[in-house]
Amino acid sequence: MKRSTRIGFVCIISSLFALIVICCGTKTGVIHSGLLKIEVNEQMQTKITNDSAASQVMTGFQSSEFVVSNDDTIITFNLKSTSEENIKDFAGDGKSRQYKGVAENKGSRLTKVLTIKTYDEFAGWAFYKVQYINTGTKDVLINKWVNHSYKIDSKKDTPDFWSFQPSSTPERKSWVLPVKPGFSQRNFLGMNAPDYGGGIPVLDIWRRDAGIAIGHTALKPKRVSLPVNMDRTATSAQIAVEYEYGIADTLHPGDTLNTLETFVTVHQGDCFKTLQQYAAYMAKKGIVMPASEPLAFEPSWCAWGYERKFTVAEIIGTFPKVKELGFTWVTLDDGYQQAEGDWHANTDRFPNGDADMKKLVDAIHAYGFKAQLWWAPMAVDPGTKLLTEHPDLILKNADGSPRIISWWDSYYMSPAYQPVLDHTKEMVQLFIKDWGFDGLKLDGQHLNACPPDYNPLHKLSDPDDAPESVPAFFGLIYETAHQIKPSALIQLCPCGDAMSFYNMPYTNQFVASDPVGSTQIRSKCMTYKALAPNTAFYGDHVELSDNHNDFATTIGIGGVPGTKFTWPKDNPFVTEGHFVLTPEKEKEWKKWIQIYKSHMLSKGEYLGGLYDIGYDIPETHVIRKSDTLFYAFYAKNWQGTLHFKGLSEKSYHVVDYANHKDLGNLTKENPVLNTTFENYLLLMAYPVK
Repeated sequence: MKRSTRIGFVCIISSLFALIVICCGTKTGVIHSGLLKIEVNEQMQTKITNDSAASQVMTGFQSSEFVVSNDDTIITFNLKSTSEENIKDFAGDGKSRQYKGVAENKGSRLTKVLTIKTYDEFAGWAFYKVQYINTGTKDVLINKWVNHSYKIDSKKDTPDFWSFQPSSTPERKSWVLPVKPGFSQRNFLGMNAPDYGGGIPVLDIWRRDAGIAIGHTALKPKRVSLPVNMDRTATSAQIAVEYEYGIADTLHPGDTLNTLETFVTVHQGDCFKTLQQYAAYMAKKGIVMPASEPLAFEPSWCAWGYERKFTVAEIIGTFPKVKELGFTWVTLDDGYQQAEGDWHANTDRFPNGDADMKKLVDAIHAYGFKAQLWWAPMAVDPGTKLLTEHPDLILKNADGSPRIISWWDSYYMSPAYQPVLDHTKEMVQLFIKDWGFDGLKLDGQHLNACPPDYNPLHKLSDPDDAPESVPAFFGLIYETAHQIKPSALIQLCPCGDAMSFYNMPYTNQFVASDPVGSTQIRSKCMTYKALAPNTAFYGDHVELSDNHNDFATTIGIGGVPGTKFTWPKDNPFVTEGHFVLTPEKEKEWKKWIQIYKSHMLSKGEYLGGLYDIGYDIPETHVIRKSDTLFYAFYAKNWQGTLHFKGLSEKSYHVVDYANHKDLGNLTKENPVLNTTFENYLLLMAYPVK
């Protein structure tokens, strides 16, 4: 696929500014759905209105759906007919409107058919399908199609906008980002580096008063872009859903180009409710989030503090302290294997091979722990026994070279090739059935997506079969593990990526996945609580949070705590840091695990949408358990008034549950508290009877 650039995109928009931004054509159609109003004019341009907004999100009509050909950008279609009908399908009762128009350009003739569906159950949402039919007598080459190309007006908030942009790149950027003049991000959901790609096909951008979201609803991952651009002198942000063809698609006379089904929705507040509704719609289409696994809510200790050159004696020697502090899960991390691909036990650490691995699992169980094993599936090292015996397994680039996974210095195996699936299933059986592990930690940025596979030995009908097969690859792991152990914990940790939406049904514990600080832990938790509210969220090792000890972030937002401490000393070969559990740390770790187990907020209801994660200061998260509300406030230094939203009873008693301080009462009519804090304040408010 050709890589679009900000410069190219801006040039197209700039050259067509007069046509794209405002058109004074006559309105020919109006669609209402909840807060959403869509108007269509005689040039098949659209205008999106948010009925809740203090001022509208866009100015005038805009050419929002168009195609880019070799010769030109075809954006002006003269409307010829409209129709409307009531519908009833998988999403319930609704209406379908169809608009047909024609563009004649340099001897070619292209008919555009725009179908917009709305549903009673999804008020405020509209689902688009656009077709382009070559009704002329000459070929038309299409390089790109674009849906929902909108300029969203700024109201000069600070920042101009907040946004949700969940694409995956080596920079491991946050998914919740401010947008202001000079901002540009492509948000390509294909591969953005040799082993980084994928994400969630939803883009949301909002002001203080209103927001708008766009995306696609395909049932498999697609290599689309969701760009956001705001020039340095701009007063609006440009967004779109784009698909660019690697090789121009030739429309012969009579041929039809179909875009993916895409959507637009408007809202107030942040992106939480958008993600909730998106997941609900996709569930109706067949992508259902995983069920809750009770064991996934138990706190976890990971042996990664000892890194790859651990000794079994070090791990077992830590168990007394792990148990004393209240952890339930023990994870054996990277370093046990012979190599990536050759997953049997390394005799340097396990002299009797797999038999010694089974002994370690027995020792974990003897302490009353559950045992989890680290694994990097879909990866195979050069020179391994597996690759020597089966060189056909690897995925290849278009030039015939193997695709590299940079972190492991490995090759991708193709998830669309049956021998790869057979090997993967055998490994799950080894880990869960033969060795006796209770769960798997699937790790690596390469897990989120893969590139097209051009290996001729795989005989794929389309190279894109490989990236589109990644979810089924994880489905195989998930289903095989649960056939052996119905309670198996499957944690999918695509290091630093925005987890592919399509992989989510095959994990029963989401994870912060190598966060860059506490802010990312909180925004990732909010995302997963919106998409899969009943599934556990693991905050990853606390050592990855601010100051390496921010339990208050994970516990306050309803996450499961974890750590990788060493005890009584570090492994001498550790390279990434020092994780010894000092007496001071031990006191702190014990305190927070006790707090976690006392309240188990991870099993509560996360009340997203009460506070705006971008604009509301301090950042606030709320968990409800029965009639008690748990508020988590975060700011570096706070002095001022806290506003308690979501109160339903007349009066509440407030307690700082992390420090056992009574803060008195507040009322629904005056739900405020003046206070100061540093970094965090965790409060519980329960009704006064």
